[in-house]
Amino acid sequence: MQGLVLDAVWEPKPDYVVSEWEKKTGKAITGNSIWRHPKLGVRDWPDPKPGPREVLLKIQACGVCGSDMHFYETDDDDYILYPGLTKFPTILGHEFSGKVVEVGKEVETLRVGDMVTAEEMIWCGRCIPCRNGYPNHCTSLEELGFTIPGAFADYIAVDEKFCWKIDAIAEQFGSEEKAYEVGAVTEPTCVAYNGMFERAGGFRPGHYVSIFGAGPIGLAAAGLAKAAGAGIIVSFELSPQRRELAKKVGADYVYDPREVTPSNILMELSKGEGFDFMVEAAGAPSLTMPEMENALAINGKIVQIGRAAQRVPMYLEAFQVRRAQVFGAQGHSGHETFPNVIRLVAAGRLDMTPIITARYKLEEAVDAIAKSIKRADGKILVKPS
Repeated sequence: MQGLVLDAVWEPKPDYVVSEWEKKTGKAITGNSIWRHPKLGVRDWPDPKPGPREVLLKIQACGVCGSDMHFYETDDDDYILYPGLTKFPTILGHEFSGKVVEVGKEVETLRVGDMVTAEEMIWCGRCIPCRNGYPNHCTSLEELGFTIPGAFADYIAVDEKFCWKIDAIAEQFGSEEKAYEVGAVTEPTCVAYNGMFERAGGFRPGHYVSIFGAGPIGLAAAGLAKAAGAGIIVSFELSPQRRELAKKVGADYVYDPREVTPSNILMELSKGEGFDFMVEAAGAPSLTMPEMENALAINGKIVQIGRAAQRVPMYLEAFQVRRAQVFGAQGHSGHETFPNVIRLVAAGRLDMTPIITARYKLEEAVDAIAKSIKRADGKILVKPS
């Protein structure tokens, strides 16, 4: 089959201490400190064969993620920008949907013809974090499109336990093709849902919500905030195209943070009371954290979802006197996240179709990622079929 393969050179930065675990597994915990000179291209890859508990999916749609951009982009020394867990070579792509075309002999919950989306975090279920109910923090984690072959390909084999049916989405939209497209947006929406409602505990209907960044995660956060009954939703985003998309999915006000002082805007809109719930989806906390600190309501919450390999100074006094909290969020697995997002979409309470702004064939996948680095689109899809 064909797949979009990334290869890179294992060349740790001089000041990076490679752990024994990294040496043993060939996985980089901090990818941008190890992987250099990346090469990306569509090429032949062995056909996947489903194991006893796996299903073989024919990929129908796969979204381009910010992490894919950070594999494509490099720093001045030609290291990848992505800061997380990685192992190359592998096929990229982890936001996907597909049709079941083959099932392993022990598969019980799926059958040929089922329409599904899937988690990308392949948690083991056996380590202490998994056993304690924290699958997003599995110590034996594999990740589709990061450490093992992903979904910018014709086919993928996935354990049935990571798959979720999207038949109800097809019923809502009256179209299998649209259901597969929306199904491919489920994963990033679940990342936002996990951060907002599982990690940060959500907000009360009527609360004021601000979102920094209107990439796919930030756009999903706006849609979820609307579905959850936010009183005001404010989005800050550099891209004019993405600001328009934020309006379409739920934002009441959108601003270019270079043209305003965000904290001043938030305090004006809240008549001096501050905002109750803030989402960092820009991956720029050194710029956004001071603005969020300055506009915290009493009992305000900040959830960090955007990835940024940097230390950020925080004025803790602000959190003490405002009874405020900051939450870190990673992943999308567990806690009913996938089924709840699918239910919201199937019920018509969450519509992420406006954020899908471009579609490419598999052989054009490199072009799709190159287009994404302009950061003007919402969600770009690659559709192998």
